[in-house]
Amino acid sequence: MRHSVSVTCCALLVSSFSLAYAADVPGGTVLAEKQELVRHIKDEPASLDPAKAVGLPEIQVIRDLFEGLVNQNEKGEIIPGVASQWKSNDNRIWTFTLRDNAQWADGTPVTAQDFVYSWQRLVDPKTLSPFAWFAALAGITNAQAIIDGKVTPDQLGVSTVDAHTLRIQLDKPLPWFASLTASFAFYPVQKANVESGKDWMKPGKLIGNGAYVLKERVVNEKLVVVPNTHYWDNAKTVLQKVTFLPINQESAATKRYLAGDIDITESFPKNMYQKLLKDIPGQVYTPPQLGTYYYAFNTQKGPTADSRVRLALSMTIDRRLMAEKVLGTGEKPAWHFTPDVTAGFTPDPSPFEQMSQEELNAQAKTLLRAAGYGSQKPLKLTLLYNTSENHQKIAIAVASMWKKNLGVDVKLQNQEWKTYIDSRNTGNFDVIRASWVGDYNEPSTFLSLLTSTHTGNISRFNNPTYDKILTQATMENTAEARNADYNAAEKILTEQAPIAPIYQYTNGRLIKPWVKGYPITNPEDVAYSRTMYIVKH
Repeated sequence: MRHSVSVTCCALLVSSFSLAYAADVPGGTVLAEKQELVRHIKDEPASLDPAKAVGLPEIQVIRDLFEGLVNQNEKGEIIPGVASQWKSNDNRIWTFTLRDNAQWADGTPVTAQDFVYSWQRLVDPKTLSPFAWFAALAGITNAQAIIDGKVTPDQLGVSTVDAHTLRIQLDKPLPWFASLTASFAFYPVQKANVESGKDWMKPGKLIGNGAYVLKERVVNEKLVVVPNTHYWDNAKTVLQKVTFLPINQESAATKRYLAGDIDITESFPKNMYQKLLKDIPGQVYTPPQLGTYYYAFNTQKGPTADSRVRLALSMTIDRRLMAEKVLGTGEKPAWHFTPDVTAGFTPDPSPFEQMSQEELNAQAKTLLRAAGYGSQKPLKLTLLYNTSENHQKIAIAVASMWKKNLGVDVKLQNQEWKTYIDSRNTGNFDVIRASWVGDYNEPSTFLSLLTSTHTGNISRFNNPTYDKILTQATMENTAEARNADYNAAEKILTEQAPIAPIYQYTNGRLIKPWVKGYPITNPEDVAYSRTMYIVKH
């Protein structure tokens, strides 16, 4: 959400009665008799455990199976979820009041203790959660110490006042803390369910508290969810069946959409954009998204451990050409990591943006020569990406730029999602494709990724000055001071080049005209199936 709104709202007592967000069907709407939706996701979910989620494929499903303290509306503003209201007098101690009718799918009540257990589990080193860092970023007392193994999980700054009141203590004031609790990482899980055995996430066994329950799962084929009759707002759920189809080839997903097998795609091939606009007007959507597509360099080993090599490679990527020609669906060149649409961020002019590509290429050649590479000793590296036509197209274009302008020999390597994640986590790469879609609408969701202790720091970048600037930003009293800190951090990223931002995302989607309630204007692309419905067609 935009913090110009959230900072004002979060410290206030928020009532649920006027803000509940479920399917809002206008009067007079004629609904289809069959309320079934088919949604495309880009890959097989790695896990349906909120604490083990890694990327968007699983997060889209998890949002239907579980619910956090707050949700987001179509504008990205936070609204009540399991919590009916929340308050803080100092932005450091937060109190959330849970609905007394919130239940798990087995009919047992969702309690404050469920959140205590789930959040302690999130930061417990034994869980190995890839999003444990999020609790530390939120500033929950002792979160980082627990992650580091210095204190036990029961020391986390979260406790119960009573069965329906949750108290959270932060290390320092954070005006937008409530908005962070919309993240899937803070979703509750039922202790008895999690501890029932390794197969607790299977259909018929997974007990969530979201609007839907998992009915069927065929790996690499489909996941089917149906309404959770114990969900507190189930009366407003319209869709009676939602099928998620994992398809990592955009052309295949688009083909099935055009054939009528899919109602909403996660994306579409960029080279089909103009044809799709012509063939199916009114079904093609490309609004700005809170996300950046980038390449991460291995800063700890290999040729990219040299910052001169990284900077030369980054400078030689023609971002204007990538956005306008290679992609051409409204994307913006990424001159900095933080997207332009991010609330609380006014970027300083980038030196890259102020130079022509010819000037950038010339400086890059000088840097690479200084690093010891040239015609007699060409730079050789591997560029890794997860299987996708779009990723492949971008990789081919970038490799061509590096070869043409710097003489770099690039080996392209694609891997399926789980293998790619393993390579990323173990640092088995020279250059790797990556992207980040904000967990909340504030610059720190992007810039914190490059801090030295962050588990999402793919490039293993370690810069004490950078870390200090990001820490300082959390303690600033004004938006202007925070913006200055964020620009100082961006300057370091430009100069040290642990990553090469390439373009800012648009939220490319194909949506059937009979599907209503999809929150296409949500900058974080948070879309709950419970808000959607099918009209007669």
